[in-house]
Amino acid sequence: MSRRWIQNPNRCSDEYLDGIEDFIEFARRQNPGATRIRCPCRKCNNTLWETIENVGFHLVRNGMIETYSIWNLHGEQLDHASSSNATRMDSVEPIVDHNDQVMDIIEDVFPFASTNINNEREDDVPTPIDSAEFEQYEKLLKNANQELYPGCESFSVLTAIVELMHGKIKYRMSNLCFDYFLGVFKRMLPTDNCLPKDHKQAQKVLNGLGLGYEKIHACKNNCMLFYKEHETLDTCLICNESRFKMTSQNRTTKIPQKVMRYLPLKPRLQRLYMSTHTATDMRWHKEKQVDDDVMRHPADGEAWKEFDRTFPEFAADPRNVRLGLATDGFNPYGVLNQHHSTWPIFVFPYNLPPWKCMKKEYMMMTVLITEDPGRSIDVYLRPLVDELKDLWTNGVRTYDKSTGKMFTLRAAVMWTVNDFPAYAMVSGWSTKGYMACPVCKEDVTSGWHAGKVCYLGHRRWLPWDHEWREKDKEFDGNTERRLRPREWSGDEIVEQLNRLDFAPFGKTVNRIRPSTHMNWTHKPMFFELPYWSKLKLRHNLDVMHVEKNVFDTLVGTILDIEGKTKDTIKARLDLERMGIRRGLWMNRDSDKARRDLAFLSLKPNDKKEFLKFVSSVKFPDGYASNIARCVNVDRGKFTGLKSNDCHVFMQRLLPVGIRHLLPEDVVKPIMLLSRFFSQLTAKTLRKTDILQLRHDIVQFLCKFEMIFPPAFFTSMMHVMVHLPEEALLAGPVNYRWMYPIERLLGELKKSVRNRAKPEGSIIKAWVQYESLTFCGIFLKFFLPPSLSPPPPLPPTSVDLDRARHIAGAPELPRRHRRASRRDFFGFHRIGSAVILPPPATNSDTSGVFGLEFGCRLRLERILPIVRFPGLLCSDRWIELKLTYGMSDLIRRRRAVTTTQSSEPPTQPTSAATAPASAATAPALMDHLAVGPARSQAPTSSASSVAQPVSARRRHRPAAPPTPHPRMRRGSQPERRFSPKPRFLSGSVGIRADVANPSRILGVFDLVCGATRIASGEYPLRMLAILGRQLSKFTRAQSKLLAGSLDFLGINYYASYYASDAHKSSYSSYTTDSRVTFSCE
Repeated sequence: MSRRWIQNPNRCSDEYLDGIEDFIEFARRQNPGATRIRCPCRKCNNTLWETIENVGFHLVRNGMIETYSIWNLHGEQLDHASSSNATRMDSVEPIVDHNDQVMDIIEDVFPFASTNINNEREDDVPTPIDSAEFEQYEKLLKNANQELYPGCESFSVLTAIVELMHGKIKYRMSNLCFDYFLGVFKRMLPTDNCLPKDHKQAQKVLNGLGLGYEKIHACKNNCMLFYKEHETLDTCLICNESRFKMTSQNRTTKIPQKVMRYLPLKPRLQRLYMSTHTATDMRWHKEKQVDDDVMRHPADGEAWKEFDRTFPEFAADPRNVRLGLATDGFNPYGVLNQHHSTWPIFVFPYNLPPWKCMKKEYMMMTVLITEDPGRSIDVYLRPLVDELKDLWTNGVRTYDKSTGKMFTLRAAVMWTVNDFPAYAMVSGWSTKGYMACPVCKEDVTSGWHAGKVCYLGHRRWLPWDHEWREKDKEFDGNTERRLRPREWSGDEIVEQLNRLDFAPFGKTVNRIRPSTHMNWTHKPMFFELPYWSKLKLRHNLDVMHVEKNVFDTLVGTILDIEGKTKDTIKARLDLERMGIRRGLWMNRDSDKARRDLAFLSLKPNDKKEFLKFVSSVKFPDGYASNIARCVNVDRGKFTGLKSNDCHVFMQRLLPVGIRHLLPEDVVKPIMLLSRFFSQLTAKTLRKTDILQLRHDIVQFLCKFEMIFPPAFFTSMMHVMVHLPEEALLAGPVNYRWMYPIERLLGELKKSVRNRAKPEGSIIKAWVQYESLTFCGIFLKFFLPPSLSPPPPLPPTSVDLDRARHIAGAPELPRRHRRASRRDFFGFHRIGSAVILPPPATNSDTSGVFGLEFGCRLRLERILPIVRFPGLLCSDRWIELKLTYGMSDLIRRRRAVTTTQSSEPPTQPTSAATAPASAATAPALMDHLAVGPARSQAPTSSASSVAQPVSARRRHRPAAPPTPHPRMRRGSQPERRFSPKPRFLSGSVGIRADVANPSRILGVFDLVCGATRIASGEYPLRMLAILGRQLSKFTRAQSKLLAGSLDFLGINYYASYYASDAHKSSYSSYTTDSRVTFSCE
């Protein structure tokens, strides 16, 4: 009997199942009376002994070893083995099917299925499961093994449902629309198909893959939850409000007044280790992290390291989870006139590497609150805090798929991430009033200016002997002798809170706080966690909202926008009252006092010029919105700017737009503030740079105090002084700001279908998304956007007869031409391969075809070289440029080799008699610098070849370059390959001294030139041209070029200076040496 079934990847087919039955029967005959045999599945690998029943189960789940076609370990004699039984895998055509991937999903969801009963240690065996979970497992296994219709080998019932539900979620289909298409598909299939008839039946099949949620009733006034010991109550213990709505007496179903949805955290954390795709990544923070001066991850921060030193038993196991917690409210209807607010609470693991951390696929919703809870948010946090306490104290037994063993999973919340109002709700410290700063607390410097509370006194952070401490008129009229505010430890805060008596939660409770409470509203529930008081950073200031509010205040004052400027009549009168800055007092020359335009604001003509400049700026798609739509030149203001627009405006446009319109004393600190946010929000931070920022921000704020009136200094302006300190403690801000949360809230808003029950729609859609995202890790037809690989490149094996120039290729689709926000902020999806040339020598012409059969290099080695902030091109653009550029290089090198082979070999003694590849290199380098060739009268190639670059630059009409080989007489010249991106700006590149000084030669061009030098296309003397360009580069650009040359095997500095090329002119240096290099 043929044993080709062993290589069949469809383990649900009849052929494979019949083959397993034959194997089991054969093993029973060869081993009579044996209760255990070797298991030949791919995991046991014939090394473990299992019962015969478990062997059959393992073979269905894992598949048999593909090379085990002679069953000698189960009694088969080698002499009697048929040659047909030794069929090799490569002779079997692969069967494309997703059913085996669905079996992997079931295996990870139910780890007990992969239990090895022969393990001797108890820790290696998963804990037993209850009957309900086993029943779900059997149902999923049945649907995974059941064909969609008799004879269908491509889809099982479960595979079809998963793929259809994926389409429903991805394209936001309503249930009615989904039911309609299910009915159509069911009528199209054979009559005896097993496809569900509607959405409800399909969802029942997927219930085993989901994690579910709980409904907990709450008091209408946010006083308490009907939870645990209060679950059976019908009225609130605090306000005596009824638990249920008043309905007719004959109604049997009781409707609760308010419902909170709670999604248990433990199973969601366990699922991170049940999947082979994430179990290993959860240890990245310990195993792959590099401990140096650069901070790339929260694990590099001092708060993380201090936590490890304080709790070494928790840090001993890198699989223990470090969590962040965030909450914010949003209007699910998207209509401003409806005042409904929904508040989800998310947690996200920080164990993951940077390219997965803070992605939507790994964020976990734990609580969904129906309305704004205010200070009563602790009421709704009760189930989550109880579970977090249990996860810290006892942990939960979890199966680690990467090691195949059980371990006790523990978790800890490192900090919270919220905007300023939610910061007050979670931390218990009000962010309003005279003590609004939650870091300085009662030691903050504040005062009443221009009808509101303002926060001055930033000279307290200056050194004790700084000269600004002695000045008074330049600041608020007083000298400064106080030290910076003290830092409060967690134990001191707990001791202070224990002395205070707070009112119970709820809307009906009188919340008048005595003066002894300062700004404390309640004792945060997080202090019930044993480790919370030991944390160095418990709550993060949201840099996203801080930057936006600072931008609004700054731009509103500079443009003197009514309603947003801080330079008001009240502010001028306040300056008179304080007796400072007489130049900004009210003008009382006439009978009526008037407010003249201040020196810190733009004049009307300058304001119009600035707004026109902003409206003329064009950004790549996805980088920012169309800011021109937000500019109103006639009214002189901005409308509708989002947080990301303010982020881009603050760092990119503001310093450029105002530098010639305002006095230097005003422009300089604003430009430094822009640079401060640019450095603070970088993906990687150096500790030395953050220490410098901590010093600089104090200088900026003190300079602002000498320029702007006291009303300018809101609480958002003040908290900037604490941002560098938090960056030192917690690492880069992209793990601690609200941008990922805001994007997620936007997705939740789109999932509202039933406007009468928005929270019900949100929670149903979220649970479906969780299950399908987990399936998408396994199924190739469905991957979440952040996990999807890039689109396939053109084939790397180039057809030379059909290959075309990149300039002659069709224009790329819009999705390939756009530069996404990831390109600006460092998120690069890399992994496709390109072909680069192998080593080439003078004596071996095989290098001519090396591009076609050369070494393969991963693009992660080349993309960091050609990418820098000014090069606004996507990964797809670079891949296509490199690929088509290499094909063009192949064609030209083949043409050169053909010419060389037809001529008798000679010894080159000068540039005129040099090989063609070397002689034409200056023309190629000229073209690389100046772009497309111009139409010239045809001349002899010898004159063009013999003419050096310097001579042709001085006498270009006498020796025009040779026309392109593909040009025909009388036709327009075709554009030749120029790797310059369409978004390359002049500030990024440098002037090219090679040919046309009006052209720009950028880093990307030089990298391509270095590639051709390394491949033998250009001789080594071309490094002299690169050297002249390198001398004009900035420090960062020079490092990029030197790194690219080093990557290509060229020690630029050694080869350049050793050849004395820097001492001699290019025309006199004609050595035809080649550069050889090696690649992986």
